[in-house]
Amino acid sequence: MKLTPCEKVARILRTDKDVVKDVCSKLTNVCGHDSVCESIIKENNEEMEGVFKDLGVTFKVAHDIYLLLIAKIKRDDAKLADLIHREVGAVSEGFGNLLSFAKETSGLTGIKGKFLKLEKAKELISENPPQTILKYFGYKDAQELIEKEDILEIFAALRFMEDMDWLNTVFFKPYEKLTLDDFEEREIQAKVLSEKWAKAATAFVEKKKHNLSHLKELGLVFVIPLRIHVPGETMRSFTLALHYFHEVKFYSDLFRKYSENKNSFTRKFVSSLRGDVLDNRPSEDRMGKDWLIVQQYLAKKDPYDWRLFFPHVNPEAIHWGKAEQDVSRLSKRFGLEFEFWEGLDHVGDFFQDASGVEVLVSFNLIDTAMSLFKEKEMVKYLYHHQEAMWNKLFAGFFGEEKMEQMIIDNFDKGIISL
Repeated sequence: MKLTPCEKVARILRTDKDVVKDVCSKLTNVCGHDSVCESIIKENNEEMEGVFKDLGVTFKVAHDIYLLLIAKIKRDDAKLADLIHREVGAVSEGFGNLLSFAKETSGLTGIKGKFLKLEKAKELISENPPQTILKYFGYKDAQELIEKEDILEIFAALRFMEDMDWLNTVFFKPYEKLTLDDFEEREIQAKVLSEKWAKAATAFVEKKKHNLSHLKELGLVFVIPLRIHVPGETMRSFTLALHYFHEVKFYSDLFRKYSENKNSFTRKFVSSLRGDVLDNRPSEDRMGKDWLIVQQYLAKKDPYDWRLFFPHVNPEAIHWGKAEQDVSRLSKRFGLEFEFWEGLDHVGDFFQDASGVEVLVSFNLIDTAMSLFKEKEMVKYLYHHQEAMWNKLFAGFFGEEKMEQMIIDNFDKGIISL
């Protein structure tokens, strides 16, 4: 049975076809134009045919397509590793090259954001000294720690050395008393942590399976100088760094907007750092007019979370989309043939597996890179593609730039009501 475009979009999104039909009907009334699902599926099919041609796909079997995508990401990973000299010189030098390339490629070099003052960060450390870090270095108190260590590195280390419950209940509690005077305009920074932190971060890196992270409130993207030796490490780390740069910029724009009202600034600032997601289901008659703002990949925790099937937009997917555009721009600069991945963030479809069962195949760069990492366990990632498709549906009516602005304007409410 041939599916209509709306039914096809709904199947990819794992939601009821009536949800997508209702969304399109109501947004058509709001925006004055229709055929969005038709355009999405037409573009989806055209992009896939381009991929099939580039990869030499002759039999459209799910596993064969998956293997060809994996082979492509392996080749691209090797090219990228060669470009940024990941295997040359000291470990920290290689990671420094990766961060430098990522920051330059993101277009955010020299861009300033609204971030917590470093002096205020030191006060927060003094107020609640991180005991594990103090013990690790043998420092007698927070003052000695602050005098001898870089404050940015101390804050980075909080994430992988201190207990999460202590961080949430004790250390982050004073954030609720921060004021606008505690913030300043400062350039987004990229930093490879000193080698002295590597041993302490080993367990964290082994658990997370990556060595990059970021601090939204301090405007920092950082690398822990530890190799993890997993397939596709370079491409995965590079795109993650790009994602973090765009995410830090996004939150800085949020902080700047929140600063327009000093009375509500702190509440909104803290909420954004927590990653709050609305948990009250809107009424059914608002279906299509109410869009949740989901600032997490909920599918990582629960693939059946009800919010994944309700109309929503995801800023994370926006950051990844920009990262993919950055990768393509870098490719054009150095002739690396990474343009292949551009525009594929929302692209995917159902194909039969060896037993004749139809399974969803994601053409998304990040899903493919993550699948390469889990290739031996045959784990296939899909959630980046599906979240990008929700964004694609919303942007089909409003445009990508307006979508991002609408997310920023409504972020503190957790919902866009049309």
